[in-house]
Amino acid sequence: MGSREFDFVRDLVRTESAIVLDTGKEYLVESRLLPLARAAGHSDVTSYVADVALRRQPRLLTAVVEALTTNETSWFRDNDPFTALRTTVLPTLAKTRPRKAIRIWCAACSSGQEPYSVAMSVLDSPLLANWDVTIVATDLSDEMVQRGRAGEYSQLEVNRGLPASLLVRHFERDGLNWRISPELRSKVEFRQLNLLRPYSLMGKFDIVFMRNVLIYFDLETKRDILRRVRQVTAPDGYLFLGGAEMTRGVDDGWEREPTGRSALYRIREEDRSCVPW
Repeated sequence: MGSREFDFVRDLVRTESAIVLDTGKEYLVESRLLPLARAAGHSDVTSYVADVALRRQPRLLTAVVEALTTNETSWFRDNDPFTALRTTVLPTLAKTRPRKAIRIWCAACSSGQEPYSVAMSVLDSPLLANWDVTIVATDLSDEMVQRGRAGEYSQLEVNRGLPASLLVRHFERDGLNWRISPELRSKVEFRQLNLLRPYSLMGKFDIVFMRNVLIYFDLETKRDILRRVRQVTAPDGYLFLGGAEMTRGVDDGWEREPTGRSALYRIREEDRSCVPW
């Protein structure tokens, strides 16, 4: 790939998603865009990117950006956060929500394994029986949003972290694939959302899952996102980040709260009274 084409892709992805593609990632761009190039009738990625840059059609630009986003996911990924959700977070909120309603946001949800894992945790919590629990799942990629909404997964995908007991309880066989049960699907609302854009219209949340997302952004973008997440989080709510992510030195409006083998983040206690709710 030529340097001009790589710079075009890097600037496009940075502008539209804030993902940083450092020099040396040309191989990644080549591998991710090659299927698009071939589908468009180009012999190589360089000519494909040059054509996209020349035409600048929104659908072509979107396809490039979505191809460069990472959609790595699995069921109950890393396990410990879901243990903390079941044993600490949900029981605590069950004691402090007299209206018996909880709202959860799963950001950068990829193809839906995380929000459905959250939904299974909620359904298996007797403390929340007959509660109104809303799970909003968002992703930059419309393709991933559609996949999550469909709730259909291959055998290989369900083998990645999904216990057999939950597969039997919450899934139905559909040919060679598995489909989420209607009850579980009804718990999750999928929406397309770019984290660089405003998300105040989504309302407030008691729990936010934003795991393994911030690692792809530069410091200023991380700071801006964490600040805006605070604005849509309940004063006594919870933020889940990935194991390699933290708020220290990025946004001091959050404080770390060790929970079992995990760490949760909450709005600083002295700031909670300042958060509208």
